Amino acid sequence: MSARDYYDVLGVSREASEDEIKKAYRKLALKHHPDKNPGDTRAESKFKEAAEAYDVLRDDEKRRIYDAHGHDGLSGMGQGSGFSNVEDVFSMFGDIFGGGGGGGVFGDLFGGGGRTRRGDSLRAHLQLSLEEAANGVQRTIQLRRMVGCGSCSGTGARAGSKPVRCGTCSGAGQVLRSQGFFSVRTTCPACSGRGEIINDPCPTCSSSGLVQKSEEIEVDVPAGVEDGMILRLTGRGNEGPHGIPAGDLQVVLGYRPHAFFRRVKDHVCFELPISYSQAALGAEIEVPTLDGKAVLTISPGTQSGDVLRMRKMGFCSVHSSRKGDQLVEATIEVPLDLGPEEKQLLERLAEIEKKEVGIRRRGFLERFKEYFG
Repeated sequence: MSARDYYDVLGVSREASEDEIKKAYRKLALKHHPDKNPGDTRAESKFKEAAEAYDVLRDDEKRRIYDAHGHDGLSGMGQGSGFSNVEDVFSMFGDIFGGGGGGGVFGDLFGGGGRTRRGDSLRAHLQLSLEEAANGVQRTIQLRRMVGCGSCSGTGARAGSKPVRCGTCSGAGQVLRSQGFFSVRTTCPACSGRGEIINDPCPTCSSSGLVQKSEEIEVDVPAGVEDGMILRLTGRGNEGPHGIPAGDLQVVLGYRPHAFFRRVKDHVCFELPISYSQAALGAEIEVPTLDGKAVLTISPGTQSGDVLRMRKMGFCSVHSSRKGDQLVEATIEVPLDLGPEEKQLLERLAEIEKKEVGIRRRGFLERFKEYFG
């Protein structure tokens, strides 16, 4: 699909609300709908382009990524939303037009109501450790979803019997009624659009054609995912009645609290307590990282609050090939209980410091004297 700016495609501002985005998409979709423009390839392209823009801007996470990184960010997340044909659009957004069939309003007006719909989408939550988020992981989740009934093979009719064609609509699922100069197709009230009547319902599914099933689903989490991101698994939601394809499964990712780390953008951060002597003299200290242990060099003269950078030891970005750093904030820990020898050494140090004041303390003392005259 074209790489035009999605806000320009829908004709909305970057501050547009969800309702404004939906209204703008609906207006464009109705204008360029294939049923209204039969054989017009340009209108079909506009129809798919509007759906692509709406698919991104209606989703808070995709919109955040797009606002920050544009089309490249979505491609890096595997979230490109191009539609190869109009059936993909109808299967995802058919209900937005308010019609009973996947084709929406124009399915009723122009007789194209046989579009394929999809079952309901589902949402699941998956908690990750920071290590799993950083390196990627495959996890299994338990899910209960609606699938076709095995007793009736999804027909809704008792085994050994079959649904019969609806006499009201002759199996079309729609009836034609006149409104002034127009003839309008509407959903058949006798069969609710199914085109058939079940006289002997399946006792297992009560004619719905669906039963609930518990399943284990494998989720491949890519490296670098952020807290709150959503992975979409196509076709792993609820199946629709009577052979309608399944919707999607949206997996919302969350971080578990970590003993040491927190994530800031693509960096991993933590505080490292060090002693006064380590800060003054320098030291090599073993520290945790997302990949295990590593040695961090403390330079002589390190101050409390200094941030030490361990390059390319953070998160890989889901939007690019860059990798963040590990940022270690040094905090000088003052001992609460001193032994006799420690106390004696510090008293001796205090005497020395009176004669050899450091640069920062010397500057403070000079400002102090000047302030108080």
